[in-house]
Amino acid sequence: MPDDVRLWSDELARDPSSLVFLPLAESLRRQGQLDVARKVAVRGLERHPHNPDAHDQLARIQADRGDLQSAFDEWDMVLRLVPGHVGAIKGMAFVRFQQGRLDEAEKLLMQAQGTFDDIDISAAIATVRRSSGVTVGQVAAGDLPTDPHLLFADILADDQTAIMLDKDGLVLAGAYYSANGEDVAQEVGASLSGVSDEALRATKHLGIGAWRSILFETEAATVSLAPAPERGAAAGGLMVVAAAPATPLGQLRPLLDRCVSRANVWLDLAV
Repeated sequence: MPDDVRLWSDELARDPSSLVFLPLAESLRRQGQLDVARKVAVRGLERHPHNPDAHDQLARIQADRGDLQSAFDEWDMVLRLVPGHVGAIKGMAFVRFQQGRLDEAEKLLMQAQGTFDDIDISAAIATVRRSSGVTVGQVAAGDLPTDPHLLFADILADDQTAIMLDKDGLVLAGAYYSANGEDVAQEVGASLSGVSDEALRATKHLGIGAWRSILFETEAATVSLAPAPERGAAAGGLMVVAAAPATPLGQLRPLLDRCVSRANVWLDLAV
């Protein structure tokens, strides 16, 4: 990937009007270099103001930076250029959902479903409807699934998965599905055993305070880790949330927070 960045940067330096700024900005975004990615995208848009892919790229970067309204505006521009653009509608719905404007989020998703009906959109609509009048990620205790493997199922899309591990890497709740649909949670848990302790030791050694989350990207998934709630069997454990590689990084932290909130409700019942 760094080699690609160098090649694309060199090509862009030779030809500032090249569309290579698109994969360059995306690569920088995925590496977490959001300010640089934004500069590349903005400069590209100055030369290609009517390119919908460029506006979509900048929207994703802005969403990852936490500038949700700017992201919304860029996706709105994509819709002006390409009416019915499903990715833009879903992005705008995501922004409204994060802003707590659930009615608007649902209307946008219904618009997307009318254009292109797929499982992800249907799942997103169901999530928005469940969240109406309820704190995102929380449910009444009586509404929790009886099977711990399904604890996070209703707040995850089809390309997302989540598990809660104890301090020894044993799975307390959730499931982790591989690309072929196999639940590999136990294997993942065993591989991540001790990660929370290592993160704690590292942050203590550096004197930077308690660790809150770790995010990393692979070819297969974007994964976010956080300490499990310090309660009961989860104390010293780990929360793991994974999503498709194309998922905007800005979506992972809210999703992780919702899973932690759900875990807290579940642990209340387990006490």
